Amino acid sequence: MSSRIFIDGQAGTTGLGIAQRLEAAGAFTLVTLPESHRKDREARAEAMSRADLTVLCLPDDAAREAVSIAPQGARILDASTAHRVAEGWVYGFAEALPGQAEKIAAAARVANPGCYATGAIALLRPLTALGLLAAETPLSVNAISGYSGGGKSMIAAHEASGGPAFELYALGLKHKHLPEVVRYAGLDRAPIFVPSVGHFAQGMLVCVPLHLEQLAKAGSAAHLAEAYADYYAGAETISVQRGIWGANLDPRALNNTDRLEIFVCANEAAGQVVLISRLDNLGKGASGAAVQNINLMLGLAA
Repeated sequence: MSSRIFIDGQAGTTGLGIAQRLEAAGAFTLVTLPESHRKDREARAEAMSRADLTVLCLPDDAAREAVSIAPQGARILDASTAHRVAEGWVYGFAEALPGQAEKIAAAARVANPGCYATGAIALLRPLTALGLLAAETPLSVNAISGYSGGGKSMIAAHEASGGPAFELYALGLKHKHLPEVVRYAGLDRAPIFVPSVGHFAQGMLVCVPLHLEQLAKAGSAAHLAEAYADYYAGAETISVQRGIWGANLDPRALNNTDRLEIFVCANEAAGQVVLISRLDNLGKGASGAAVQNINLMLGLAA
């Protein structure tokens, strides 16, 4: 018997991506509502009661409201920002911490990570966990994403008129992904985070520049690459380029996959490195991660 999934907010970019992946897998039945009942509280609660798992693809306030009307015992995966650092919720980045996949599998409430946060945590958590980077180290994170991560209005603007070739945003330095980055990367202070959007639909690069002297333990750039390879050994969705990477990187190279790649670039003589993660902001950064968590929560192969 196939597992029943209700996606509350299926019409959005992430919801559509999840639905397409689930339909392609063939092991799931989607619980759906007619358009006229899409915002009806009783109809949504009833749909949750019929589902083995509910996925929330809603704005933060709507996600909190959905949790408040969920029937007792309903299992929920929230793709919004609302519960990523909330008490009682398990963070849905299976590879980030030892035993995290098992925690996700056993949880009734799981928060799907943000796309930028996934890239940043993938780079920083191994370094803090291995004692290579002190939690209080001042850091900066620079990133670029395709415009599909900006929501309906940004997508419409880029597809209608071309949009800007490149644009910095969130320059108030209070991006909504920062709290989860601090907590799950094992940091004591928020990094300076400078996100940007390019005129391409999807794809992402997240970069952390470092001076080797910032490390808590002396080591080379090659040592960092090996540390990543060891940390993610056996991870099916994360791969590490061993050694120093010197070629160009296209943020779109992993589009339509659920993978994440890690690179270490360096000027050894200057003692400088740039740590880079590459992912599809709609794949491992959103819908792909959600389906991975769905499989874990339902006891299916992730």
